[in-house]
Amino acid sequence: MARDLATLLAGLAAHLPIILAHLTATASSSMSGGSPACQDQPGQAADLYDPSNRDAHYGSNLAQYMVDLHDAHGTFDFCGGMMFQLVLSDMLRDHFTNVAKDGQAQQHQQLVVFDAAINRMAKMPGYSKDAHADNTQIFHGREVRKVPDAAGGMGFTIHLSHSDEDPEGWTLQERAAYDGWGHDSGRMWRNGEQLEKEGFQAFRNKFGAQAFTLHHRFFLHLDQQNRLWLSAEDGCEGFPSKHSSIMGPRGPGT
Repeated sequence: MARDLATLLAGLAAHLPIILAHLTATASSSMSGGSPACQDQPGQAADLYDPSNRDAHYGSNLAQYMVDLHDAHGTFDFCGGMMFQLVLSDMLRDHFTNVAKDGQAQQHQQLVVFDAAINRMAKMPGYSKDAHADNTQIFHGREVRKVPDAAGGMGFTIHLSHSDEDPEGWTLQERAAYDGWGHDSGRMWRNGEQLEKEGFQAFRNKFGAQAFTLHHRFFLHLDQQNRLWLSAEDGCEGFPSKHSSIMGPRGPGT
């Protein structure tokens, strides 16, 4: 054991100059205005999951917030612990990005977030039971299950898509048969083979061979604690919540 200890001490001594050089460089970077590694940067987890930091960083620019949450493979906590990764279609992500960039010019297209009193879609002014979505107040989406690499580790994603001619959007059959105000048990779930036949040709490539899905309309509202909720028309909803994995899977389609 004495020999092992001597070997260990000799190894530490050999690496000591490297360790000291690294510490010196880190201190120098911090003193000269460099950002310490542990400091939160814009768009990092603290901004995405803490309501106060979210408001301070994004203000009313919820389009940019949703893009950043998508890019970070962010997750929503539905039903007290079911972690769903947010996935935007390419077309919807591009749309949100353009809205976020153009500021006042695109203000009429900025995402609408309802206050805590409007905690169900049926309470929205002008609500009607149909398949309409406008990409500002109401969004087309799907809950997708059995996604092998979904962040959160449960195989769940919420996939939001553009309501226009989006290759990842609702198929004609989904639009025609939509009844998302009803209970899940009485609605039609679709697997990848069926969705691809209907027109979403990249579904299994994006979400995996075993994935299946149910389409919903979604909207955004706050609660009394200023948390943001992504709420489906049937009342199932979740708020942004960091999943337990430090790094997390890369997420579908990335």
